[in-house]
Amino acid sequence: MKKYLFAFVILSMGMGALSIFAQQAGPAGVIINHYAANNNQFVAGTIPGADLDRIVQAGVRAPSAGNRQPWHFTVVQDLTLVKKIVPQAVNGNVLIVISAEGGGKINGAQIIDCALAAESVYLAAQALGYGSRIYTGPIDSINRSLKSDLGLPVGHSAVVLVRAGRISAGIDAVSAASSRRSANDLVTYK
Repeated sequence: MKKYLFAFVILSMGMGALSIFAQQAGPAGVIINHYAANNNQFVAGTIPGADLDRIVQAGVRAPSAGNRQPWHFTVVQDLTLVKKIVPQAVNGNVLIVISAEGGGKINGAQIIDCALAAESVYLAAQALGYGSRIYTGPIDSINRSLKSDLGLPVGHSAVVLVRAGRISAGIDAVSAASSRRSANDLVTYK
């Protein structure tokens, strides 16, 4: 259920994220043309600190129900830790783990709020020219055995993470995107 709810939020809430990047990328450019970079499209190379700060700030500024902002962002740059979570990662990839308070009992509103923050981080990375990908698969493993290694706040559990990093030259939404179902099959106007 959580995975379906998360996917719904990510797919349906794309327009609420990037006001701080609108002047640089155009208000619809990144939102309409985003794509999840494949593992083989990430290449070695660091993200400068100023860019990483802007990416994280996009998550901090994400919308949340009732402005509760239930999240905490853990920025993982240590390659050994990164590879424990995403084995295909390369030097310079960063994982931004978004957690919420509640131990093992994260509620639906927290999941949606953290998903909105993840989407903001994901889109911000692309607006700045980096590849990004959202992961939920490693979350159970993080919560079982890596919370202390990552330094998650006491009482928090990971909800979602975003991988960001440099990508191969020439990769764009047209060449890298997976196939999509037609809007005619997915949208109803009344």
